[in-house]
Amino acid sequence: MRSLDNRSSGSLHAAIGIAEVNAKGELGRVNGYLADLLGYSADELVGRSVFDATLAENVDADLRQFERQVRGEIDSYRHEKRFIRKDGARVWVAVTSSSVRDSEGRFLYAVRVQQDITARKKAEAALVRHLEQQAALYEFTDSLQRAANLGEVHEIALSTIIRALGADRASILFFDNTGFLRFAASRGLSQAYRTAVEGHSPWSRDTRDPEPIAIADVEQSGLPDDLKAAVRDEGIAALAFIPISVRGQLLGKFMTYYDHPHDFVESELRFALTVAGQLGFAVDRVRLETARQTTERAANQLVAIVESSHDAIISKDLNGIIASWNASAERLFGFTADEAIGRHITMIIPDDRLGEEPEIIRRISSGENVDHFETVRRRKDGSLVDISLTISPIRNSQGRIIGASKIARDITDQKMAEAKLRASERQLRDLLAAIPAAIYTTDADGTITFFNEAAVELSGRVPQIGKDKWCVTWKLFWPDGTPLPHDQCPMAVALKEGRPIRNAEAVAERPDGVRIPFIPYPTPLRDEDGKIVGGINMLVDISERKQAETQQRLLFNELNHRVKNNMQMLQSLLSLAGQRAANPQAREILREAGNRVAAMAAAQQVLYETVDSTQFNAKGFLLAVCGTIKQTFPKEVAVEFEADDSKLSNDVAMPLALILNELLTNAVKYGTPDGVGTIRVGLRRDADGFQVFVEDSGPGFDLASVRDRSSGLKLVQGLARQLHAKLVVTKEPKTRCSIRFS
Repeated sequence: MRSLDNRSSGSLHAAIGIAEVNAKGELGRVNGYLADLLGYSADELVGRSVFDATLAENVDADLRQFERQVRGEIDSYRHEKRFIRKDGARVWVAVTSSSVRDSEGRFLYAVRVQQDITARKKAEAALVRHLEQQAALYEFTDSLQRAANLGEVHEIALSTIIRALGADRASILFFDNTGFLRFAASRGLSQAYRTAVEGHSPWSRDTRDPEPIAIADVEQSGLPDDLKAAVRDEGIAALAFIPISVRGQLLGKFMTYYDHPHDFVESELRFALTVAGQLGFAVDRVRLETARQTTERAANQLVAIVESSHDAIISKDLNGIIASWNASAERLFGFTADEAIGRHITMIIPDDRLGEEPEIIRRISSGENVDHFETVRRRKDGSLVDISLTISPIRNSQGRIIGASKIARDITDQKMAEAKLRASERQLRDLLAAIPAAIYTTDADGTITFFNEAAVELSGRVPQIGKDKWCVTWKLFWPDGTPLPHDQCPMAVALKEGRPIRNAEAVAERPDGVRIPFIPYPTPLRDEDGKIVGGINMLVDISERKQAETQQRLLFNELNHRVKNNMQMLQSLLSLAGQRAANPQAREILREAGNRVAAMAAAQQVLYETVDSTQFNAKGFLLAVCGTIKQTFPKEVAVEFEADDSKLSNDVAMPLALILNELLTNAVKYGTPDGVGTIRVGLRRDADGFQVFVEDSGPGFDLASVRDRSSGLKLVQGLARQLHAKLVVTKEPKTRCSIRFS
């Protein structure tokens, strides 16, 4: 087929697009105008369907009409739709499709006339947009008049902006007192985006008559890279900055956001400025009204506070004439307001204190505040009252000082309480001074505030009040002789950590070189709010106790040494007797007795080596006793130990040593076939007390059936009863003999 431009008909140079379309909707002939309108050559269009979605929009309605035309139900129809040009642009076209039939009325093809109506459509859209904007503007201004607070103003404005400007999202931002631009309200924006862009503004706060800024395509804009990235991540393709001003002052801006590139027209930006102006007026109105209401409330509250205050509040001019007198002033001084207002303030000042008034007026006139000035004033009945005065200048609207405001507080009870407190402090100091133990106090920073004579005697020096810190002593040491810095001493720890320190020991060195061991009892002192205000410490001299402990330790060590030697001698005698005994049964009995004595000697060695004379360490005990017992086992028998660092009383040492000897010997004898294997032994603490156990891989045994035949098991059960415990034997997963005691 040829294009219509090749025909000699009158349509050759028609100013409208003309095409022939067959029954399938395929283009046959097209004229040059239509080809130019769509941006294709005529040859590129021939054969394409006019209902191709890549060539036109709104094809479904057009196709339904065309199918009716082909069926002969109608001869022609008119339809408006948007064609898609080759370059992607859209053009509105009015299509008139007319049928061409043969002599028998059969459909041959349709002549479609395409007329460009893009300009008309834009005009219609602009008119509709204008009408919508005017309606929105009317509703906007009407709603703003009824808005009671800024929150309502913001929500009304956002709705209008999105509706009238066709935006997908919007926001409103205002400068704060520091000139930082902050979000006041927004629609459709994430918190991450608001955080990233808050504070950004194309104008400073003092910019005069700023113009709107529109960015039709963010990707093609000159925005800074970080800002562009934040906008891109939010899915914003176009946006506009619209300034909000009132009386020439820039308040902030509102923003419109579009999810796709958007061509901003001048009328649209002018309308946006109109909306911004109305928004600015509304914000200014609400702010002024809020400020007025706040001022009014503040004034009413001030009046209420003055009248309900428990303190006497009086105002006077610079000549001393009383201008106001509240109810508490009536109660305090006995004069009614009518009796006081208009009279000179000296009516309540005693004769011997009249010189205070000129000095007060002088200080107030120079703009100075007078805080907590304690004095005495006279009541109507002539009695005197202790008061504390706080006096402030009163200024007029121009800032000039025109008078003074006085707050008078009755401090009679305070004065009495202070006197009682001073008396109590004297009594406390007398009491602390009489105590024979060294006592001193500090402030919250650890500086010495008091010490008694016993503290001087212990430290060998007179501490310096207000200078010495943490302790009254000259030098400090730990019990092992290591130097102890004063700022790490128990008193320093107590104040820094806010807790009493107990069970600590230290050594004080006097200036004469004598060292005195002592126990400190530092305790923080707190006020009624729980705040640390100081500390008190008592230092108890334990020199005599240390000497007694040393003597006791020497005696204890000597006793342990002799017991250990006797046990070792007994073990040697039993071993020698066993070697000489001819009877095998006697040799076995003597060997077992020797092993038991060896276990007891090992336990005694642990008690001998421990620092504490009443307790021993479970882990060290287990290793020492089991190590001694293991020496009698075959080398192929391994013993695994399991113990913690718990403390046990000395009186359980010997029963435990004998129990371990019997259970380990029994495990080697019956639980290690051919003298090869591993035995686990443990001594540990749990919630119910202590447990000692011996575990092997042997076949196990029934305690009830064998205990009458085994002297060793009888001994274990007897020893267990001494510990108020019971021997338990289990077979799964391994044979275990255990005793639990408290």
